[in-house]
Amino acid sequence: MFKNGGKLIRTLEEYGVLTVATLILVVGVYVFKFPNNFSFGGVTGIAVVLSAVLPVSPGTITFIINMALLVIGFVCLGTSFGIKTVYVSVLMSVGLSAAEVLFPMEAALTNEPVLELIYAIVLPAFSSAILFNIGASGGGTDIIAMILKKYTKLNIGAALFLVDMGIVAASCMVFDAQTGLFSLCGLLAKSLVVDNVIESINLCKYFTIICNEPKPICEFITGKLGRSATVYKAEGAYEHNQKTVIITIMKRSQAVELRNFIHINQPSAFIAITNSSEIIGKGFRGFN
Repeated sequence: MFKNGGKLIRTLEEYGVLTVATLILVVGVYVFKFPNNFSFGGVTGIAVVLSAVLPVSPGTITFIINMALLVIGFVCLGTSFGIKTVYVSVLMSVGLSAAEVLFPMEAALTNEPVLELIYAIVLPAFSSAILFNIGASGGGTDIIAMILKKYTKLNIGAALFLVDMGIVAASCMVFDAQTGLFSLCGLLAKSLVVDNVIESINLCKYFTIICNEPKPICEFITGKLGRSATVYKAEGAYEHNQKTVIITIMKRSQAVELRNFIHINQPSAFIAITNSSEIIGKGFRGFN
């Protein structure tokens, strides 16, 4: 019963994060992307271009395309499609449509297109990074990528990039060169921001500690920080003294505590700290 309760709590927490990340995405797209006609890829980029030539709002077009892609995804991918992606896709579509009704925007929020471009890139990219990090996506062209991966041997990244470039080119023709260039900048910057945010979220500190008295340090790691460590004996190359090497990995906030503890209690210890964003194992990614 306790195990099932813990699983339910984790699920609720996960969907809470999904909801917050999706709302951030909605704000970034509706407030900063749509009013400025920024169209750097994805379903929302297509919606921006189509709304300029059709008597339909970008939010409505996004809703129609996302729902159509969800149906296609269920037909082509079946149960492997992913309930998280469905949840995010529906919530985003409904959120954009609701925002158009509740908070109509007749013009851009400010008169600074560069500032708005930054927010139009950073907010959706930050949201996408959170979604990718917990095994979800914003739907849309990600669904197309899943289908291409299953049924073809195409390079998915290159195929989607070409589609995004086509959307940017269309924005140049439908709007003007300035809007197209802004959209191109957004397209090039988006992937960099997503990668950097994911790396920052997962960033851990890898400690290699060489000391004479390992017991207090290990007790602090296991008792105070709730982490574990690997301990082994070593010999110094210069004086051939016996040393103990402690290897441990933890989050950044815990790393500060450990560093300070060692500095105060064993100032003679040698510490090497390395950044890593790919730690897979119990207590980190890949395990509950």
